[in-house]
Amino acid sequence: MNRMQEQYQKDVAPALFKSFSFKNVMQVPRIEKVVVNIGLGEAMADPKVLEAAISDLTQIVGQKPVMTKSRKSIANFKLREGVVIGTKVTLRGERMWAFLDRLVNVALPRVRDFRGVSADAFDGRGNYTLGLRDQLIFPEIDYDKIDKLRGMEVTIVTSAKTDDQARVLLQLLGMPFKKEA
Repeated sequence: MNRMQEQYQKDVAPALFKSFSFKNVMQVPRIEKVVVNIGLGEAMADPKVLEAAISDLTQIVGQKPVMTKSRKSIANFKLREGVVIGTKVTLRGERMWAFLDRLVNVALPRVRDFRGVSADAFDGRGNYTLGLRDQLIFPEIDYDKIDKLRGMEVTIVTSAKTDDQARVLLQLLGMPFKKEA
């Protein structure tokens, strides 16, 4: 069992149960899945970009990503329906906990001038999305082997009913939120 998963079961879940005074343990918010996504607008012109992004994402999360295709054509963006425009991975279970542990304790502290992640990036239903500027903050990525810095989006899907419950859940798991000024 992963260190963060143990922490959730031993400390976080009982603390949430107490602080929100739930009547049933099944009401305690938990993390259901983590989706890591790289959008690649430039993949239409250069197919090698897609291969590089897939290999980076595979190294970071330890699972092969799926390609995302455009759903409709948009003339202004020179985009046709069915063209590959990104890649994503959905993590659950053991891999999800391992990735979250590495994200919070290894990758985020490596961000230059890091002052914490925004506490306002919740969607109103208890899910949190975090944008990362480049893939170099992950130790699995070799600086000499990358062709280009690529941003990615990490969405943490929780079973929390409100943003406050999700915020407390992530705070207790060690997510470094910015201090409000």
